[in-house]
Amino acid sequence: MASKDPGEGRPVPESGSRADGGPRESGSRGDGGPRESGSRADGGVSGARSSPPVSADLQSVLVTSVLNLERLEVDLYRGTHHWIPKSRMLFGGQIVGQALVAAAMSVPENVFAHSLHCYFVRAGDPDMPVVYRVYRTRDGKSFSVRSVRAIQHGHPILICQASFQKKMESPIQHQFTMPVVPAPENVLTQEELIEKYLRDPDLTENYKMGLTKMLAEEVPIEIKPINPPDYYRCVPVEPVQRFWVRARGYIGDGNMKLHCCVAAYISDYSFLATALLPHVNYRVKFMASLDHSMWFHAPFRSDEWMLYECESPWSGDCRGLVQGRLWKQNGVLAVSCAQEGVFYVKPAANRSKL
Repeated sequence: MASKDPGEGRPVPESGSRADGGPRESGSRGDGGPRESGSRADGGVSGARSSPPVSADLQSVLVTSVLNLERLEVDLYRGTHHWIPKSRMLFGGQIVGQALVAAAMSVPENVFAHSLHCYFVRAGDPDMPVVYRVYRTRDGKSFSVRSVRAIQHGHPILICQASFQKKMESPIQHQFTMPVVPAPENVLTQEELIEKYLRDPDLTENYKMGLTKMLAEEVPIEIKPINPPDYYRCVPVEPVQRFWVRARGYIGDGNMKLHCCVAAYISDYSFLATALLPHVNYRVKFMASLDHSMWFHAPFRSDEWMLYECESPWSGDCRGLVQGRLWKQNGVLAVSCAQEGVFYVKPAANRSKL
């Protein structure tokens, strides 16, 4: 069970989180070319000018550290942690991404991940490294399957099944249409959004402290929220959120296996929080992801801006289901995701953040 800070990946003033982005109880966890501005009939980015390229000297910490596993023995690896959420529990996307790295080490170069399905079975310990044991379940002519267990203190914290496929051509192809959204260069980063909030003279001191702490976090992902909810007024909104996302730093072209692993890390960021957007009248006491699935559809670069479209079609029985799609700027659907999580809530006090 990957425990989460309910506010991961979105501006949440104060150390903690509520379903509406307010304060949380102590101890809860929780390739496309450039385009000019305007609408497109096929969806996608209207008016996207390409963002300034990231220098190759600024290599992503996701490559140099987070997803750089130590090989202990054949099919046995050890991973360490870079960013620990405020909840002081391991970030689920890190465990999924590292598990996929371990699985990819055991397959030939000409096969690539097309899907993975994970269950979080225990909360991770941020003070201990994670050991990954790979089981070579099957190697066929076109598909290979790997099972991975992420282990701490002698017990699995995550169980992952990953399937790999050789490149195959097919005349049967279709996809949804990418939503029309502002280009990434026309949207504020999460840091810029927080700085905008901090300039509000009516913002209370405790929220200023919380926002300042968020700015100090070294998250290896860049986020640009599109139409972020009104966290000040605690207004309920549809369980839908969209934001531009990419890895911080340079990764480069050519290593699709690595980009899939980085996308696995990115995909868990702020994902489950989508299910809480309509429920601003409740305070989150506990929040954790139960499982995580991904399907990889087309080549992409995780160090280039992609649109993450998240929605929650259902919640109930203390659980919520979220679905996501990662779109390239040219409108190609690159990745689909799904996750179910658990959250325990209680009625929240009706108070403004101003």
